Amino acid sequence: MNPSAPETTPLHDFSNCHVGILAKLDAVSGLPALLEAAAQARKTAQESLAFFRHAVFEHHAEEEEQLFPVVAASAVAGEEKERVIALANRLRAEHRDLESRWKRLEPGLKSVAKGQDTSLDAQALAQFAVLYTAHARFEEAEYLPLAHRILSRHAHHMDALALALHVRHAPQVVGYI
Repeated sequence: MNPSAPETTPLHDFSNCHVGILAKLDAVSGLPALLEAAAQARKTAQESLAFFRHAVFEHHAEEEEQLFPVVAASAVAGEEKERVIALANRLRAEHRDLESRWKRLEPGLKSVAKGQDTSLDAQALAQFAVLYTAHARFEEAEYLPLAHRILSRHAHHMDALALALHVRHAPQVVGYI
């Protein structure tokens, strides 16, 4: 048999089959890593769904129902009060926008959490992360330092806010002792 001659013997067909088999073995050997990534995706989606619905939406409600009113009531009339109200209005509007965006992401995340095929909008998810990060940074840089200055002038206002938040987070007692 001439090594430079074209492979036309029946043995060549057996050799060509090995090429396909070896390619599939390479692919299937990657399955554990893919399954691990899929499991992590399900876990991340499940945890994120629970976290955002509970912690983040609750956080927004606390700010709007507890923090914003106390700070506005404690602000000095005029420019300071107007700034506090304007900042709170901006943050409140951002809360509604972010909550709305999250609600639109939830169906895709629920599918991921169940391990189902999904049409998760990666661009919308990335945009949500960018917008929420900007919201949090703005609040941390602008509103919260101003709120701290205002409430620090009146210790009882800061105490009242602490008490209101404590009561809000206290476990609900049902029945009588």
